[in-house]
Amino acid sequence: MAQPRVIVIGAGPSGVRCAETLVAAGLRPIVVDENRRDGGQIYRRQPENFTRPYTKLYGTEAEKAQALHGSFEALRGKIDYLPETLAWNIAEGKVHVTSNGRTKALSYDALVICSGATDRLMPVKGWHYAGTYSLGASQIALKAQACAIGSQVVFMGSGPLLYLVASQYVKAGANVVAVLDTSPFMRRVAALPKLLARPDVLRNGFALVSSLKRAGVQVLTGITPLEIKGSPDAGVHGVVIRDSRGNERSFDCDAVAMGYHLRPETQLADLARCAFRFDHETRQWLPETGEDGRTSVPGVYLAGDGMKVLGADAAEIGGRLAAMAVLKDFKLPVAEDELQTLRKEQARMDRFRQGLVQAFPWPAQQAAQLPDEAIVCRCEAITVGELRRTVHEKGAQEANRAKALCRVGMGRCQGRYCGHAGAEIIAQAAGVQLEQVGRLRGQAPVKPLSMAVREEVE
Repeated sequence: MAQPRVIVIGAGPSGVRCAETLVAAGLRPIVVDENRRDGGQIYRRQPENFTRPYTKLYGTEAEKAQALHGSFEALRGKIDYLPETLAWNIAEGKVHVTSNGRTKALSYDALVICSGATDRLMPVKGWHYAGTYSLGASQIALKAQACAIGSQVVFMGSGPLLYLVASQYVKAGANVVAVLDTSPFMRRVAALPKLLARPDVLRNGFALVSSLKRAGVQVLTGITPLEIKGSPDAGVHGVVIRDSRGNERSFDCDAVAMGYHLRPETQLADLARCAFRFDHETRQWLPETGEDGRTSVPGVYLAGDGMKVLGADAAEIGGRLAAMAVLKDFKLPVAEDELQTLRKEQARMDRFRQGLVQAFPWPAQQAAQLPDEAIVCRCEAITVGELRRTVHEKGAQEANRAKALCRVGMGRCQGRYCGHAGAEIIAQAAGVQLEQVGRLRGQAPVKPLSMAVREEVE
């Protein structure tokens, strides 16, 4: 019997461990990686000519990053690795990829999508000014370009990534003015029973906050963002918030890094025609997955944060589980005791995830408080007021209908950064439940392609 042809999309924690498990079973998977080198976003590698040590680059995650990079180096001769290659469509049993100005379709018997996660963003008045970045973009600047996004940086949002990136900036010698967290401190206290599912990670979180305070960084919780001050010519020059006591406060800065935890990158799963479900806990649509990452589409599997955001450690486990699901479905041997151990460990990490959701909630209520003049869709420069008028005057109560009528979510990011907030605004304006608003449908290509790309026959 010929070996099944398995394609793994992504070379982050889940993709690397998935490929490693497949190779150990005697398969030679194709690994498609949009980045130049392995590691994904959390363990993104610095360019070859950069020499910053792992401890400076990854902080508390240095050993894990080094271990993952080492594992991938050991795999290089046993896989077909396609770096700097964008998977831009999935259709009729083929993955369409592009690299170096050429595109081709790769057929597969099994497809494991390890697409990772991206920033989840809630608009604030002025966030369209130059100098406002997502947390992920701020991290990429530091890791891949060895530079800070500004000389005086404010970090604003919620979630563990907020503190991780801020601490990485401090370690790199950047001037971090403040860390402004929308989640109330007591939410973390209430979430402690679930967060104790991973006491080592919880300790690291406390250590990050302590290190920021020791470095003289102001750390405020329970804040409400009011405005990012700036101008079209000069960009950002400050942030205005309301603190937990109701007092208005201002911070001078020339850059803002924003983010409210993470959201799975689900566009490829959507193009593969996987079923989705509304997750009331996190107020977002997620792909439906069965045991070990199986989707509603035979032969298509999901792993890591592209399925559900559990963090890098859980992503490694998810990659192994998805690979084992592939092996089992092709009647290839799998170590059942290892499989059960991984499932139990993943369940423990999911309990910790539930604690994070409770401790650092998505600030849905902020959507109702946004002024009409605030931009919601930065790609198309659509204001909150325009979106509300589309609901009130044109009757658009569904995400794709609103997109068709006012272009919200129609830009180059395809709603990655405005889709969740836009849905909250629509729901609030229409007086309906968020689930009724639905989700923006995925379209190929998932990211812009040059008109000059040439098609190759595999």
